[in-house]
Amino acid sequence: MPQPTAFHRMSWSDFDSFARLHGDAAMVDRLRGAELSRRKLLVHALLEAAAKAPGACGPLPPVDAVWDLLARVETVSPAALDRTFAHPYTGSWAGYTTRLLNGAADSISPLWMHVGHVHAIAAAAAITADLDFAISVPLWDGNAILPSLGTARLPAPDQFSTAEVRGGRGHYVVSTEHGEVRLPARPDSDAPGWWGLRTCRSGSGPARLSVTLDDLDPYRGLHEPLLPERLEVTEAGAWSRLLRGAHELLLDVTPELAGVVAAGLDTVVPKPNVPFQNPSASTGEAFGSAVIGLPVDPADLAATVVHEFQHIVLGGILHLARLYEPDHAERIYVPWRDDPRPLSGALQGVYAFFGVTAFWRGMARSRGSRRASFEFAHWRGQTWRTLVALRQDATLTEAGQRFLAGVAEVLGPWQQEPVPQDVLVLADLLAADHRAGWRLRHLRPDPAIVAVTTDAWLAGRARPPVVLEPADLPPTPVPDGPWPRCRATLTRLGTSEVGQELRHAVPGATDADFALTAGRWTDAARGYRAELRADPDRPASLVGLGLALNGSGSNPAARALLHRPELVRAVHRELRRTARDVPTPEKLAWWLGQLVSG
Repeated sequence: MPQPTAFHRMSWSDFDSFARLHGDAAMVDRLRGAELSRRKLLVHALLEAAAKAPGACGPLPPVDAVWDLLARVETVSPAALDRTFAHPYTGSWAGYTTRLLNGAADSISPLWMHVGHVHAIAAAAAITADLDFAISVPLWDGNAILPSLGTARLPAPDQFSTAEVRGGRGHYVVSTEHGEVRLPARPDSDAPGWWGLRTCRSGSGPARLSVTLDDLDPYRGLHEPLLPERLEVTEAGAWSRLLRGAHELLLDVTPELAGVVAAGLDTVVPKPNVPFQNPSASTGEAFGSAVIGLPVDPADLAATVVHEFQHIVLGGILHLARLYEPDHAERIYVPWRDDPRPLSGALQGVYAFFGVTAFWRGMARSRGSRRASFEFAHWRGQTWRTLVALRQDATLTEAGQRFLAGVAEVLGPWQQEPVPQDVLVLADLLAADHRAGWRLRHLRPDPAIVAVTTDAWLAGRARPPVVLEPADLPPTPVPDGPWPRCRATLTRLGTSEVGQELRHAVPGATDADFALTAGRWTDAARGYRAELRADPDRPASLVGLGLALNGSGSNPAARALLHRPELVRAVHRELRRTARDVPTPEKLAWWLGQLVSG
């Protein structure tokens, strides 16, 4: 009798452990095994589709040649094949090229360059297996990528052409009619015409970290393929130092996370530093990889690594379990983005910042720093509020509800852990600032309510109409006005002595912003009033005034500007159009705020 086909399944034990941040290296390895199988299936389907598409391989050998070479690798060294297929960007390449073949994406490069990347994958696998072989691969601006190994750089008169990879028994050459490059004995080292992938290592034992800095693979980004962006030696050294420092910090303050992060993070795509920000990203198609902007210290990098690791894990889980029904509507407020998100994105954020909260909690308990206490207080509250909202969402499946219940079981009690009062004030300020700014830019009040409210003001009524509180229309992803990051940056910098010295360098910050984040409420209110006289539509000034007024004690104007700022601005716009005597935004907000609960 034929044997039943084996399927990858996640046990409820693993599922519940991941939800509670109780994962271990063995669980991550099981996710990795499922990802490897999925990737092989994707590549198989892609090659079958390419074989049926006329001209899909262009000037490269037909798909059959790739099949033959991959089959030889699997026969001689299955581990070599698995290593190449497990390379994160084999996954992102397979997804991108499948979309090209299906007509769901466009590219500035010829289709055969993308389909032909599988020839380079096969060549890299054959080199790893130490086979005798020869095969042609794509050459893009003179760069012949061998995924997971490095890049040969050759003279090339055309932007898109081909090169040949050949050799055996540890000696391999990449060549064209214009020159050749000999691979070094250790492909991870540099040689004339060859850039090898650099690896950063830290620690020993089960939690040992080994991360590749991939600045070469064309599919290392999130969207269009990229040419190599080789790091200078000094930059690579800075990354190595920061990664070691981040790993040592994780081992010290959250050892339970250090082990699973080391098991799940394979590759970092290094990007330049962005002042006062920690940009990062990942994709479910590239399990084990994170794109990260150069941070300023190990703590920032540790928090970012944990954040992206959580995305990596959840991406793997979502390939094995359905947590929600399809719903792409951009409708949910999340405090880590300035735009509305679909449920899928909001859930990803909750799980990522759950991990970030755990890291800063460990830092606060271990190091006792004010900055760590602030980050813990901020992210525990913001993540919890979003989690509570998501748990009520009708698109969650039973598995999704169970997963979020597991997160809540751990995150809930953290809300009661003691944090210094002055830190709580800062965390509440930052949360209120972002929430009000999001409402102002993405919610559009019902025009009928705006009209009735405007008429009531023009009629001289002492109080606004009771129709003030009906539900808003759905949020729009198109923002109404800009939203600067400067107040959030100033707030964070104010939690450390080093940061205090950098506050003057924050771009876009106004005198009112400096006063607000320093707790000088009267000065801040005066500054925002002046800004609104110059531009009564400016979102940051409207919300800033609400925050400054609220700092001196709750009043109707503060309530309206923080809880219904979109209505304040919409009515004020209408009054500027129709009224002879236009009130200040603050005066209108006071009137509207009489019926706003906060």
